Amino acid sequence: MNRKSIIGILLAFTLILMSFTACQQAQETSATETSSTEKSDIYDFEKYENSEVFDIVKVFSGGKYDDFCSTYKFNYLSDGLKIEGYISIPSSIAETQKPGKCVIYNHGGNRTLGVLENNTTAAISYVCDRIVVASQYRGCGGSEGEDHFGGDDLNDVIKLIDICEKYFSFIDMDDLCAIGSSRGGVMTYPAARKDSRIKRIIAISAVCDLIEAYDSRDDMKTVLKETIGFTPEEKPEEYKNRSAVYWADEINIPVLMFHAKNDAQVPYSQAESLYKKLKDHTDCTLITYDDDIHGIVHEEDYANIKEWLKTGNI
Repeated sequence: MNRKSIIGILLAFTLILMSFTACQQAQETSATETSSTEKSDIYDFEKYENSEVFDIVKVFSGGKYDDFCSTYKFNYLSDGLKIEGYISIPSSIAETQKPGKCVIYNHGGNRTLGVLENNTTAAISYVCDRIVVASQYRGCGGSEGEDHFGGDDLNDVIKLIDICEKYFSFIDMDDLCAIGSSRGGVMTYPAARKDSRIKRIIAISAVCDLIEAYDSRDDMKTVLKETIGFTPEEKPEEYKNRSAVYWADEINIPVLMFHAKNDAQVPYSQAESLYKKLKDHTDCTLITYDDDIHGIVHEEDYANIKEWLKTGNI
């Protein structure tokens, strides 16, 4: 074999080696890009930890809810107070890697009564088939501050909406719905009055007249005087500002109401009065039950809620 042949063979071998190396590098680059894509999961909630959203912990709700969604407890700042929050994210939405529709859930009760538990937002998420975010409110559960029953603690709900819009890139803010259960009505209606980012309301056994609540129940007299700080006689404006029935004409978004006719905690008359005022100027639907169940939607209405959230109709 002459010298030219040897040189030719060496050049050919070098070209083959270079081609192989380039191919290997391309495969490694592709693998790195794939790995990077996997790490960019927009529903990796723990990555949203920052100066305003912190102490994120994944919690377990039990049974079908853990199969349906992932739930996290976290803290956030509102008026300098550390407020506890929850979020539940359906797996079917997370798998799309696209922003999902959201519900802000406002729970009932006061102080230690009716606080959010690990399965609360998961259960609402299961019913709505949406991402659910909720505030524990100040003075409730693990939150700092004092419960003011729809006073300054309304800021905790508004601040949570701010955080959803500012930090949570996986939330579609275009059709934000607020759900208020029982006392949650005192948080939901005023929040919608104040914040146009709330596009729809679902009210479940919701309080909309605190003066009537004060007058009709002796136990509520104590609760309201302690949390609001005054009686309706002393400062009626404090009660009316929290009560949608007195400014129903300012609610101009669709409302879906559920209320049992024999509800002993929040009389049906409250829902009936508000419905009569709302129906003339906005899209409002009232679904009633002939029982006394409070704060819970009957299972047969799950499909109605999903359809209403999806299409606006039932």
